Amino acid sequence: MFTAAVSFVFEIVLDLLTGAFLLRCILQLARAPFQNPISQLVVAVTNFAVRPARRIIPALGRLDTSSLLLALLTQLLLQCGLLWLHDVAISATGASVYAAIFGLAALSLVKITLYILLYVIIAQVLLSWINPYTPVAPVLESLTYPILRPLRRIVPTLGGVDLSPLVACIGIEVLVLFVITPLTGKLLHLL
Repeated sequence: MFTAAVSFVFEIVLDLLTGAFLLRCILQLARAPFQNPISQLVVAVTNFAVRPARRIIPALGRLDTSSLLLALLTQLLLQCGLLWLHDVAISATGASVYAAIFGLAALSLVKITLYILLYVIIAQVLLSWINPYTPVAPVLESLTYPILRPLRRIVPTLGGVDLSPLVACIGIEVLVLFVITPLTGKLLHLL
């Protein structure tokens, strides 16, 4: 019971931190404006680790490699911590276990990134109905534009309603259910 509670809290905290690192990377990649409440919060939460990491790890063009690497390290720490909490001796195992841990961390990054995009799309749709002129609208638009623009060319509007966010949300869920989840299950069997 105690192990389950500690695992839950450990996983929540590190997944949120990973999400913050990934969101910072995505914001920079999408060239989102940083003069808004969301971007300022993400920067404030992640600066403790990103600023020192940037001294060592250079950016690759627009890709914030330090934030991406910190997200990966956070997930590696999470995977190792969860195995340790469940009494799996990592040091006594073979190379396949290390590959599985790295694969689980990488799949978690992809899954968290997809869920960030899903929540941003949902937030943008809701805010477009409630208050389209909110200060966070430009950020949400810059984050969803690369995903929704190609879909808007393919998916027709029905009665003036843009269905591309719905198609994107369904596509993200299909990726998680039919690609990420089975791959995660296969990697967990290696442990």
